[in-house]
Amino acid sequence: MSQTKMLKVRVTLFCILAGIVLATTAVVTDHWAVLSPHLEHHNTTCEAAHFGLWRICTKRIPMDDSKTCGPITLPGEKNCSYFRHFNPGESSEIFEFTTQKEYSISAAAIAIFGLGFVILGSLCVLLSLQNKRDYLLRPASMFYAFAGLCILVSVEVMRQSVKRMIDSEDTVWIEYYYSWSFACACAAFILLFLGGVALLLFSLPRMPQNPWESCMDAEPEH
Repeated sequence: MSQTKMLKVRVTLFCILAGIVLATTAVVTDHWAVLSPHLEHHNTTCEAAHFGLWRICTKRIPMDDSKTCGPITLPGEKNCSYFRHFNPGESSEIFEFTTQKEYSISAAAIAIFGLGFVILGSLCVLLSLQNKRDYLLRPASMFYAFAGLCILVSVEVMRQSVKRMIDSEDTVWIEYYYSWSFACACAAFILLFLGGVALLLFSLPRMPQNPWESCMDAEPEH
């Protein structure tokens, strides 16, 4: 592989590494969405919530003069619990009754598949760099692209989960917005998918420019 191509590959791998960090951060944190309840005028506190793929956290926040609940960063009594279908000993009745359990399980499982593709891609890259086997960058690029697609599907499943919960008549939540974990997941999809495609293009040999050339000798290895 030429020096120019190697430089492009290294820049692409740096972008992919940033995508891996963002994807891991999104999966392990619980700030995908923030929920606000219906407010009564005589209330002095309100209970907002934020949740991720694995657990939900509620926080009792003092209400200000504008009678709005939040922001979630204000100090208050916080209580976090894992979803009951991940840990039967935990209690999370609010989330269980207002959101399809299948949505949460699907989003978490697909995200884990995405991290699995990331691990496979990283193993291929390490073997390629250590043993000078450039052809291993091609399966690595496909694994990274698949990981990005898995993160995208997980984001969409979570988005549908939040929408279904807000539309439910059984829920106390009436307002919501997506938080920084959701943004990390979206950015991870872009970096992993586009980085995987770019890595595939950079790792391919130069196409023959003459009829008597083949793909094997069109670009000699350095």
